[in-house]
Amino acid sequence: MSGIRFTDEFKRDAVAQAVDRGYSVAEVSERLGISTKSLYTWKAQFSQPRKQILETTEQAAEIRRLKKELARVSEERDILKKATAYFARDAK
Repeated sequence: MSGIRFTDEFKRDAVAQAVDRGYSVAEVSERLGISTKSLYTWKAQFSQPRKQILETTEQAAEIRRLKKELARVSEERDILKKATAYFARDAK
């Protein structure tokens, strides 16, 4: 088995069977004729997008927080503009 090269597509599919479809690593390895060590290695190699998903989720939460803060600050600015116009009108 050590001389066989597998495509990334094959590796991703094998990992998907173990991760997404709920089969055990041993079961997938046996069915596909690969070692469990290879499958665990591929699992680590192709699990990078999950980290990106977490980062994206964190970024989305930060964006929501910043939008709320921007709305609050914009509202405060508008209130101050109206107050300035009100007092400037009274000063004449």
